[in-house]
Amino acid sequence: MQTKKTIFRSKGLPYLLLAPQLVITVIFFLWPAGQAMWQSFLRQDAFGFSTQFVGLENYIALFEDPSYLNSFKVTAVFSVLVAGVSMGAGLLFAACVDRVIRANRAYTTLLVWPYAVAPAVAGVLWWFMFNPTIGIMSYALRQLGYDWNQSTHASDAMILVVLAASWKQISYNFLFFVAGLQAIPASLREAAAIDGAGPVRRFWSVVFPLLSPTTFFLLVINITYTMFDTFAVIDAATAGGPAQATNILVYKVYQDGFVGLNMGASAAQSVVLMGIVIALTVIQFRYIERKVEY
Repeated sequence: MQTKKTIFRSKGLPYLLLAPQLVITVIFFLWPAGQAMWQSFLRQDAFGFSTQFVGLENYIALFEDPSYLNSFKVTAVFSVLVAGVSMGAGLLFAACVDRVIRANRAYTTLLVWPYAVAPAVAGVLWWFMFNPTIGIMSYALRQLGYDWNQSTHASDAMILVVLAASWKQISYNFLFFVAGLQAIPASLREAAAIDGAGPVRRFWSVVFPLLSPTTFFLLVINITYTMFDTFAVIDAATAGGPAQATNILVYKVYQDGFVGLNMGASAAQSVVLMGIVIALTVIQFRYIERKVEY
């Protein structure tokens, strides 16, 4: 069996083809990351007129700040809940659509639409639905005897942002799970059915293990999503409140840097957040990927 190989006659052509992506990476990732790391060692006034090199003092102050340590706990709870809910719902909807023979394209189109909604719009939409005064969902909950108010109840605020962020991400997970399910040979399911396995047993024993590459990929993507892309959802729905109950790490970077004008602390927080995401990604590829069946 022969494999096709691409041979470049010019040694500089591969680098020329890579140049646009390398330039984009340097300008929009490496250079800002380097600027943030350097800024994290500095302290400057709110107007930027004076700058002082303080070494690791910004990092030391961070880990002595109770509000920053609280953001770690909030982020961990928020990330686990959003990743679990969005991936679980995406897999459920994908499995349902996969069993539908007729109109499956229509169902797929309807389920994909929420992904086109901007995160800020998703946050405002769910804020309106659960608004204690005019929200239809809060009204329904009051009829059931529950006094919903995300402005004063920390648990209600967390539930609201988890629902909003998960709803925004379900469509993305759904698309990949549908593609993964359709790539599984029907003969494997038929063989399991002939052996007497029911629909649930076939799914967990045959189908789900074959979805492990898709699940692993989505796990990495969803963790990254909860760490960065949920900023607009938090800002529109709760603004980190009440009492910092939904103040995740990426939102605290914004609050300290752009609202509090403490650029050194904000830069240090962004460096720590970047390190956390890189560490989580490495751990997932190093340990979790071993259990993936390709």
